[in-house]
Amino acid sequence: MAAVNHAFPVLAIGAALLLCACGTAPSSVPASSSRPSSSAALASASGSAAVAASASHATAPVIRGTLTVFAAASLTDAFNQMKSAIQAGNPGTTVNVNYAGSQVLRTQLSQGAKADVFASADTANMDGASSDGTIEGKASIFAHNKLAVVVPASNAKVGALQDLAKPGIKIIIEQASVPAGNYSRQALTNMSADPAYGSDFASKVMANVVSQETDVKAVLSRVQLGEADAGMLYVSDIATAQAGTVKSIPIPDQFNVIADYPIAVVKGAPNPDGTQAFISYVLAPSGGQAILERSGLLPVTS
Repeated sequence: MAAVNHAFPVLAIGAALLLCACGTAPSSVPASSSRPSSSAALASASGSAAVAASASHATAPVIRGTLTVFAAASLTDAFNQMKSAIQAGNPGTTVNVNYAGSQVLRTQLSQGAKADVFASADTANMDGASSDGTIEGKASIFAHNKLAVVVPASNAKVGALQDLAKPGIKIIIEQASVPAGNYSRQALTNMSADPAYGSDFASKVMANVVSQETDVKAVLSRVQLGEADAGMLYVSDIATAQAGTVKSIPIPDQFNVIADYPIAVVKGAPNPDGTQAFISYVLAPSGGQAILERSGLLPVTS
């Protein structure tokens, strides 16, 4: 498998676009994979799409024509804000974003789907896309995320992590092939190693799982509808959920898992100039990084 290189590949035209459109160069990021969380807290979301478009209009890249982005479902809020800013700054330009689980997007690309950019919620699916031959060049880490437990705002059955193991509790998580589902299982295993939870904690929690979804947005939606007592997903999804619909139960850092989000050019990108400009924008502190932070993710420039 091709390794993910966290130094952004600066092509001549990409550099020109970055200097003209973003006004600053992205910082390079040290290589990493899923790992136990540090004590750094993820920022909570506070900006709306309109605010983001206004705040980032000055740094929006010059993109012409149509740009197609394949992005992990957990990026919906942030990338919709970037889309609004780009289209506002480039009348006539269209940014199409296909949101789904990273594993679904990788499969679509391998089956011939056309796109310019792939933004994954894990390095495994990005490495897989590279092995599939659908990614051109190297990928760059552009954001981080971590897990939390989500419960309906009116549900009092789950008030602490230990409650997840109680008989009769209904839990919804992502499938194991989904990045968040993989991270959730890692976090449960980490908790099972602590006497405060017990060695059978993970197995008891998994026994309470009533459904496994293909992406984080499906988990959030079903918890909001009251179809489960709890779910596991990213803190960014909870931060951008409709106010008053859900509550969050933090997962302590010693058990949590940091998710690394890589972004790369899709091989044969129909809009190569726009692709380079978009990735530069996502990595720019005054552009995409600020939007990601407002959307509850941890930007790489923090």
